[in-house]
Amino acid sequence: MALFRKNKYKNSIRLNPSQPDNYQQRIKQIPDGATFTCPGCKKALVRKDLPEDRTCRKCHYPLQFPAYDRIDWLLDSETFEELDAEIDLVNPINFPDYMDKLKDKQENTGLQEAVVTGLGKIAGQTIAVGVMDSRFIMASMGHIVGEKLTRLFEKAIEKRLPVVLYIASGGARMQEGIISLMQMAKVSQAVAKHDAAGLFYLAVLTQPTTGGVTASFANQADIILAEPKATIGFAGKRVIEQTIHAELPHGFQESETVLKNGFIDSIVSRDLQKEVIRQLLTIHSLDIKEEE
Repeated sequence: MALFRKNKYKNSIRLNPSQPDNYQQRIKQIPDGATFTCPGCKKALVRKDLPEDRTCRKCHYPLQFPAYDRIDWLLDSETFEELDAEIDLVNPINFPDYMDKLKDKQENTGLQEAVVTGLGKIAGQTIAVGVMDSRFIMASMGHIVGEKLTRLFEKAIEKRLPVVLYIASGGARMQEGIISLMQMAKVSQAVAKHDAAGLFYLAVLTQPTTGGVTASFANQADIILAEPKATIGFAGKRVIEQTIHAELPHGFQESETVLKNGFIDSIVSRDLQKEVIRQLLTIHSLDIKEEE
């Protein structure tokens, strides 16, 4: 019967004649980095089709958010003024190949270091803002990160501004040894001076926030928010398990568990973050006016 007859034209028609028939050849034509897997739902996502807030369209998992993109998303249009963009790179303890690693990360990410700092406006209110970017050596805390954050708090004190930090870090930067650990005290002192001046500091913890950053300025804010499913802790899960010789429960260091144990104030999804931050800044500005 003609109904079941093989169509001899089946393999001769293509939607785009310039494209190869072979599936594997077509896959090879996809540029590197064009797609990736969502850590939440494990679905394949196309990088260029991500929404403005960089969340998964399928499960709303908060994906990695490059620092400059987050700043553009967070602040009022064309209000960002970057501070300390050019600080000379140095290798404080002459760690082998460290300078090459820094320059490679600069080229690959377009960042000068693991944190971008500056002044900008949210709903018309001027703030001092810092955003850490885990693409740069896991946003580890070296001497330049500490210096930029310290200068940001000092500028905020000078101009009597609130500080909003988006924090992510793998901890202290091993290539800088004790110099990296000293940044914990350095930034903490700047935070304390900002607090003594009666100014507001808001921290938003993102994936991941760990190590010396967690043990210092990440947990010293007046209000600490976190994104859903963010890893928050000091030592890594594997290190803890090897130390105590016991298996930790599922989600032990996820922001949801951390919230239940009282270490953060609230978990805020990205679609609500700008409005929540605006409200907190408004309340703070009213408190300042009453004091004055």
